[in-house]
Amino acid sequence: MIGYSTIGSKNLDKAVAFYDELLTLVGGKQLMALDRIKFYGTDEGGAMLAVCTPADEGEQSCGNGQMIAISGGSPEGADALYNKAIELGATDAGEPGQRMPFFYGAYVNDLDGNKLCFFHMTPA
Repeated sequence: MIGYSTIGSKNLDKAVAFYDELLTLVGGKQLMALDRIKFYGTDEGGAMLAVCTPADEGEQSCGNGQMIAISGGSPEGADALYNKAIELGATDAGEPGQRMPFFYGAYVNDLDGNKLCFFHMTPA
């Protein structure tokens, strides 16, 4: 259903370095790159995450309540994404843990303040 989601960046070079390294943990890579926007995914035709500078050339800002969730494939995978993001300069927004009987999650804010969730759905 989702083609791609876009998040803004104040410093695209730093954001690209962050996401280039982070998303390799889940098989992600840059699939398409233009001057002001980079698209990440695991295969052509699948859902993508785009990182860009705003088209209107205004200031990047984060939306309250907006978040990108990336499946870790397992609780250990979610932990690995969380730890790598923190290592790359993200800030903690909720340490890894079981949130509900069926949901394991970890939260960070990336270098620009965009909120990310690394998660795994567990059997209820």
